[in-house]
Amino acid sequence: MDYGTNAIMTTNRFRTEREPTRAHYTDLFASISEEDGSYTVQVRLYDQAKPESGAWGEETADSIEAASVWVGALAAEFSIPQARIKIEIRMNNMTSGTRH
Repeated sequence: MDYGTNAIMTTNRFRTEREPTRAHYTDLFASISEEDGSYTVQVRLYDQAKPESGAWGEETADSIEAASVWVGALAAEFSIPQARIKIEIRMNNMTSGTRH
């Protein structure tokens, strides 16, 4: 939205709040499994110091490449180093899971 050069904003008219505290995770575990022509991606994020306060989720991808990109993006979003990422892959046929 462009307000142009005539826009005036005074800070006393707006209530500002700090951003919510962002969760801190040190480790990521991902399981990618082939199911009926798609790939189920299950992830768990946790902090080694507080493993009970983790987060988890599941998503379905059309390809193993898309599933891998999602895992990589999640690791990048939370700055999780490669050494702290564990990935388990379960496929019916390893050669049919990749596109060439």
